Amino acid sequence: MRKEIAAANWKMNCTVTQAEALIDDLMAQEHHLNAHCIVVLGIPYPYLVMAQERLHGKDSYYVAAQNMHHEENGAYTGEISAGMLNSIGVDYVILGHSERREYFGETNEMIAKKINLAIQYGLAPIFCCGEPLAIREAGTQNEYVTKQMEESIFHLSPSQIRGMAVAYEPVWAIGTGKTATEEQAQEMHLHLRGIIATKYGTEIANTISILYGGSVKASNAKSLFGQHDVDGGLVGGASLVAADFGSIIDALKKDPAL
Repeated sequence: MRKEIAAANWKMNCTVTQAEALIDDLMAQEHHLNAHCIVVLGIPYPYLVMAQERLHGKDSYYVAAQNMHHEENGAYTGEISAGMLNSIGVDYVILGHSERREYFGETNEMIAKKINLAIQYGLAPIFCCGEPLAIREAGTQNEYVTKQMEESIFHLSPSQIRGMAVAYEPVWAIGTGKTATEEQAQEMHLHLRGIIATKYGTEIANTISILYGGSVKASNAKSLFGQHDVDGGLVGGASLVAADFGSIIDALKKDPAL
């Protein structure tokens, strides 16, 4: 059974006071999460420990870092290592986000190194992939994301890949207000699950959560998550509003067989 995941990515937002209030407002809500449903909060580095403390004892709620360095340690001023995240009890780490690729020049090779270190240190990766607008318009999006997958995660063993999630982010839909249609999301998620099945087998492919990330909102979450191969979302702007993100949590599939 694969997990249904509502993952928040706060990006570079919130003061500590705002972050505390956002978590407290979210925790004040009542969400009746089924056993296969979880919430992951991607928090800026300075607030990770605070978030861990506030979520302590809350079943089905986890904390994620938004990134980490591709080397284990060393003279990398200002960077954060997998070992550091492990030492404070972080559960998940978002890797390969399109903004990291575009603004910081991260390559598939670098992301593969990060994936390895995350697994080595007991962090569950949320691996991001997705195509820019020019690729979508050229109709070569399947080949584009296949290469991202092959070069970043397909070196993993079957047992290693079982412990991670994939987030499909159409780059043209991130922060633009545009959203892939339900049909576009399902089509790509089915493709991703298919190439995982080709590499690792159908049984493993059916255990891996594939999230949609690209202007997920309270108004469209239910229709997107209702697609068979969409297992929740990686949510940006809407995760900064407790009421909106709460609605997105409630949109997770209640029946994993659907």
